[in-house]
Amino acid sequence: MKKSTLHINPDKTLSHIAPEIYGQFSEHLGRCIYDGIFVGESSDIPNTKGIRNDVVEALRSLNLPVLRWPGGCFADEYHWKDGIGPKENRRKIINTNWGGTVEDNSFGTHEFMELCEQIDCEPYIAINLGSGTVQEAADWVEYMTAEGASTLVELRKKNGREKPWKVKYIGIGNENWGGGGSMDADYYASEYKRYQQFCKEYSGNTLYKIACGPNADDYHWTSELMSRINHWHAKGISLHYYTLPSGNFDQKGSSTDFTEKEYYATISQTLRIEEIIKGHLRIMDQLDPDHNIDLVVDEWGAWYDVEPGTNPGFLYQQNTMRDAIIAALNLNIFNKHSDRISMANIAQVVNVLQAMILTEDAKIIKTPTYEVFYMFKEHQDATLVESSIDSLSTGCEDITVPALSESVSIEKAQENIGNIKKITITLANTSLSEGTEIEICLPNSYQFTSEASISLLHEEVHAYNTFEEPENVKRTEITKIWNNNKQVLYLPACSVCRIKCSIQQV
Repeated sequence: MKKSTLHINPDKTLSHIAPEIYGQFSEHLGRCIYDGIFVGESSDIPNTKGIRNDVVEALRSLNLPVLRWPGGCFADEYHWKDGIGPKENRRKIINTNWGGTVEDNSFGTHEFMELCEQIDCEPYIAINLGSGTVQEAADWVEYMTAEGASTLVELRKKNGREKPWKVKYIGIGNENWGGGGSMDADYYASEYKRYQQFCKEYSGNTLYKIACGPNADDYHWTSELMSRINHWHAKGISLHYYTLPSGNFDQKGSSTDFTEKEYYATISQTLRIEEIIKGHLRIMDQLDPDHNIDLVVDEWGAWYDVEPGTNPGFLYQQNTMRDAIIAALNLNIFNKHSDRISMANIAQVVNVLQAMILTEDAKIIKTPTYEVFYMFKEHQDATLVESSIDSLSTGCEDITVPALSESVSIEKAQENIGNIKKITITLANTSLSEGTEIEICLPNSYQFTSEASISLLHEEVHAYNTFEEPENVKRTEITKIWNNNKQVLYLPACSVCRIKCSIQQV
């Protein structure tokens, strides 16, 4: 059995972990919106204003901070006026991006805002720059956030919403280097500046404007974009990076049937995101030395072949313990870079790609990825502290990856009592064959005190939940009495662990 040491320095606070790092993404794609979130008020599936009660309850349990909508690729073909007013009068369109299905626009602005209110999360609106107009973008912001007696405000009131909504986050364009218009960076930057200029702030509503940033390691896009915008134009730029087992969209592989080598290749591809984040931040440091513009990882997660027999355009895939490891690795990395990353949005929330939830008619299952988000939620709004773990490696054949991943945070000071601090430790063991004994060490001036609540997710790497067996993969909870300044924890192979405990200065 391998041994490692985790060093924690509670006195070295590093950065605030924005709750929005634990954000989600919902797109008009496959069964994410329809069936997954919205079933209509006449459905036999229990709902509130057409929105599934079971999905809302599950997402509320994650303390979901922010939800991105309506896309994705769909955003740059979405015209918001198609989705307001009486449902029977709404325009029907072909969803050309995702399966060629008919989109009836029965889920639009009012329904999305209702969803966010039910979940109690911030809306993140992706505005159409690819096929839209500046006027259309400006009108949407006014419709949502203005008060008074303008024509658009009166239209909103006629459609059932008297008070304006608060909308903090808007992204202007999506993947405009590709499906959002096949633009060059300099052209997009000019368009972005024009669009953002007319997205006004009404009624005390403050906009956090996000520009379309790079695809994966496209450092040229970041350099060109950052040289043409400043913090008056944008508060953040987006980054999209998907974990592909082979690193190639043409060879994605199965979500459930994979070899040991394919598993480690997938983990290796996942860990690339840190190198990519650092590469973009170096460019941003040069062009924005005061760090006025944040990095927003608003699409990330694992992307495999669709499940056999499902529509290729619906991107429906299963979710195994491999995905739980992927989620834990990404979240630990985002925590470690929370000084510069203000938001992240996993793709996607229901029934698409690395989803939290899968639905089938009235049935619902929570995936291993959901369990990881549940375990990690205490990091939200906490303070990252200095930590390090001994570097152990694992892998097979010619693939070697780090075996362990960690991050540690302290809850807000006002929630701590006296000199007692509440901390959260999250760990992942990527090895498929070896558990690790980890000695968790505090400085001599601190000691653990009272109970430690340990949550463990540990199953065979191919394990996943089904509608027939919805609890194949679920976390277990353990309570132990910890004291002194050192404790030993056994972390099984292929596992994710969260420890909540208190520490005290002595």
